[in-house]
Amino acid sequence: MEVKDFALEALNEAQTALMQAVDGLNQDELLWEPKPGANHIAFILWHTLRVEDWFFQYMFQRTPQVWESEKWHHKLNLPDDPRVTGFGYTAEQVDSFPAVQLRDLVAYGEAVRARTVDYLRNLDPARFDEILKSRIFGDVSIGNLISLMLCEIAQHVGQIAYLRGLVKGEDK
Repeated sequence: MEVKDFALEALNEAQTALMQAVDGLNQDELLWEPKPGANHIAFILWHTLRVEDWFFQYMFQRTPQVWESEKWHHKLNLPDDPRVTGFGYTAEQVDSFPAVQLRDLVAYGEAVRARTVDYLRNLDPARFDEILKSRIFGDVSIGNLISLMLCEIAQHVGQIAYLRGLVKGEDK
């Protein structure tokens, strides 16, 4: 199996788990916090999608993010700054996160994932070793950043599934 096929399979598995975790959630459940100042499902989902968009569009290709090019910031009534991904948000910033609709977040995620899949399918395997310079990660390869991204997505899908269980009182 080629590395890009592995990455695509891992992303597909994560997407399936994510869709199961958010299936049927209502607006109150999306915004429920286990305690004041904790992240809620809507925020974690948005952050996960934003980070994928940022990594695959900006970091790897230096192209406008889906966030910008398809004006998702406007559709979701969130900051238009493409650097804003929710990373490092304070409790107050999470509390002020608008009540976005699940269908809109899922649609943004589908648009991001389509671009991610297209990128990976067409990626020359030699590019996995290409070193990028990043003020956050230093000098790091595309392959290492993809592995970091897969870990990030898996962690957040697990958090969303856990919160779903707490808010709905069920095991999914």
